[in-house]
Amino acid sequence: MEKKNAWEKYQGANQQEVMEFGEGYKDFLSTCKTERECVSELKAQAEKAGFQDLKQVLAEGRTIRCGDRLYGDNMGKALTLFVIGKEPLVQGMNILGAHIDSPRIDLKPNPLYEDTELALLDTHYYGGVKKYQWVALPLALHGVIVKKDGTMVTVNIGEKEDDPVFGISDLLIHLSQEQMEKNAAKVIEGENLDVLVGSIPKAFTEEEKKEAKDTVKANILQILKEQYQIEEEDFISAEIEVVPAGRARDYGLDRSMIMGYGHDDRVCAYASFMALLEAGTCNRTSVCILTDKEEIGSVGATGMNSRFFEYQVTELLVAMGEYSPVALHRTMENSQMLSSDVSAAYDPLFPSVMEKRNSAYFGKGLVFHKYTGARGKSGSNDANPEYIAKLRRILDEKEVSFQTAELGKVDAGGGGTIAYILAQYNMQVIDCGVPVLNMHAPWEIINKVDLYETKRGYRAFLTEA
Repeated sequence: MEKKNAWEKYQGANQQEVMEFGEGYKDFLSTCKTERECVSELKAQAEKAGFQDLKQVLAEGRTIRCGDRLYGDNMGKALTLFVIGKEPLVQGMNILGAHIDSPRIDLKPNPLYEDTELALLDTHYYGGVKKYQWVALPLALHGVIVKKDGTMVTVNIGEKEDDPVFGISDLLIHLSQEQMEKNAAKVIEGENLDVLVGSIPKAFTEEEKKEAKDTVKANILQILKEQYQIEEEDFISAEIEVVPAGRARDYGLDRSMIMGYGHDDRVCAYASFMALLEAGTCNRTSVCILTDKEEIGSVGATGMNSRFFEYQVTELLVAMGEYSPVALHRTMENSQMLSSDVSAAYDPLFPSVMEKRNSAYFGKGLVFHKYTGARGKSGSNDANPEYIAKLRRILDEKEVSFQTAELGKVDAGGGGTIAYILAQYNMQVIDCGVPVLNMHAPWEIINKVDLYETKRGYRAFLTEA
């Protein structure tokens, strides 16, 4: 089924809408490279748009009414936003759910060491990565260090023009005969993804030099103490992520695409958030869930498998005087969701793993996946055709460009999202997002018109579904 290129709708002045939306997204993607940074930035934008902290509203005993804008911050790494609709909450919610974590490299709890007068940071990669893609790149350090007295130190090194950057070294081609014979999964081993951070020994007196060991490491610790007032043991209670250094940039001579770190899945998170702001108060309560830990199975207190969202809905029902176990059950079951996650864009350089009739393409708009999973749909949410038909009608009426796809050929691989988790409440759920090239690589690529059409589709879902 041939779909038109969505750029055909945007000629002349109309194209500026797409480009301007892309500029806002580039700023967001360049600034927000960790979950905490995403939550901090979007919470600030939400407060400017009139959203209030749900915990504060509940603590003050205020009644929640139609039109109220509320957010719930889950440990600074996940965020839920609600716009209370005209209908009772038990009639159900329209939910957009995306994740704000991305594949990366994390520091180990005891990371700093010295070898041959080089100081390095020991790491453990996070999520599905091709390890060889992360070497010989400029990298930045983002995160927080929490000291024993509770003081939190924010770390962000490598993004400013005059900042130093870091990196993981690779073996020179001249000596890599044995390395080149390995398969791609073994070319770079996980334990070799250590980050080089220094090479100058600490200055000691002649007497001190007799006892001094690991002098380059000692110099790094001195810098950390002077600039951040932290000791080596503070790494135990740190959360520092190693990410590509640099801003998201226009890609292509026609500037139609964006290259950046973390499109998966911050591109859908941004589109979901902006759609919620634009939609305003609707008949049904509108919700945007921005969750953590999807890349490692949605586990932990800030992942979607946590009950944080269920607890927030419970609190809303209590504050509205509508709570009962049955009311909670009905609220969830009557809700419907777009699991806002990315898709793999068809790459003409790698056609063997794609099935052309059921692939996502750049420029054709947002992508629906009736199911994901792998090898016989294992681990999949499989959306109902009645729900898909409803969404088709809404998007066609709003002239939103959309396409349908699978994640590659049947036996080529596969993947999953948070869709199945919300479907456990018996609500209607389908995956729907932006196609991406280079998915899970340090630098991914999306098409600006797909981002724009996805935002338009999400808004139509909130206002019309």
